[in-house]
Amino acid sequence: MNESRFSAIKAYKNEAFLGSRSARSLRILSEYLEPASRFDELRIRDTIVVFGSARVLPRDKAEQALADARAGRGDVAKAEKALAMSRYYEDARELSYRLTEWSKSLEGTERRFVICSGGGPGIMEAANRGASEARGENIGLNISLPFEQDENPYITRRLAFEFHYFFMRKFWFSYLAKAFVIMPGGFGTLDEFMEVVTLVQTLKIRKKVAIVLYGTDFWDKVLSLEPLVDYGTISREDLELFHRSNSVDDTYEFITDWLRRYSLDAGEA
Repeated sequence: MNESRFSAIKAYKNEAFLGSRSARSLRILSEYLEPASRFDELRIRDTIVVFGSARVLPRDKAEQALADARAGRGDVAKAEKALAMSRYYEDARELSYRLTEWSKSLEGTERRFVICSGGGPGIMEAANRGASEARGENIGLNISLPFEQDENPYITRRLAFEFHYFFMRKFWFSYLAKAFVIMPGGFGTLDEFMEVVTLVQTLKIRKKVAIVLYGTDFWDKVLSLEPLVDYGTISREDLELFHRSNSVDDTYEFITDWLRRYSLDAGEA
């Protein structure tokens, strides 16, 4: 028998094609279908999403960085700010721990209100870490970036994702969410908060979702929305689309009360 000089390749194994412009629609569709398959397999019904900065340190690392700076190995003022900001890492960690324990205690439910983050370091790590410490499944929706976005080690392995397309990642943040906690962050966090609020305001998200803007010391300086009301570009009622909070206790009570009222007592799937 004569040996063939080449072997034809199946289209779905042709990496050159799959990475090409022509196959972009397939890549987009795969970032919908593959996560959907995993969520269905693992029976993930809904989530509590925690947004926040990738740059916020845990308290122990911030304290060590400050000690190093005071010993002449760094910028003291910068390290002091990092230590002050570490409060939000620890708050996100504690809140996620408590919400996970609450979710696990619910009778007649399975994998409800699973903690979900952007999968990277900082606040995202804190959210996954708190859920992991409560022995709960948790989700990381990572995004391929040239910096900052390494996958944190606390995500449930089968629930770790890496997206190429921001809009598909945002879809999965919103589609399963019943609550959002927006911790202090940068451009990405602002973008995520504004998109969620816009989707709720315009009724593109029709389900009842709790939105908490966490950290009044931070957000009162960073985000002043009253002028939008004064200039008539939003309604005063739009400011009631989210709840402002500055404590884990208040946020925990707000979210759990909301989920009992609009998801559990309402029998919402």
